[in-house]
Amino acid sequence: MIMNNDIPRNVDELTTLDDFLINEGDLETCEATAIERVLAWQLKEAMRAQKLSKTALAERMHTSRTQVNRLLGGDSNITLATLQRAAQVLGHRLTISLV
Repeated sequence: MIMNNDIPRNVDELTTLDDFLINEGDLETCEATAIERVLAWQLKEAMRAQKLSKTALAERMHTSRTQVNRLLGGDSNITLATLQRAAQVLGHRLTISLV
């Protein structure tokens, strides 16, 4: 079924999502957002496994609950030092690599 008067495309004309995002100039932004969200999810999962509240994490990190909310919300202004401290408090290690 053709929707919105789209013309069916030949399979050879199809591109990857990465190609599309590169053409739109959005690849780096999308990748950064994905990384932030994955890190936030991993921290939340570690907290859940340890039955640790946001308040308790903030206390252990010697920071505010507002900072923890930013951290768990995938805020792009969180420093690597803050991520490292959160990982350490949760018994994990933050690793970063270039691929």
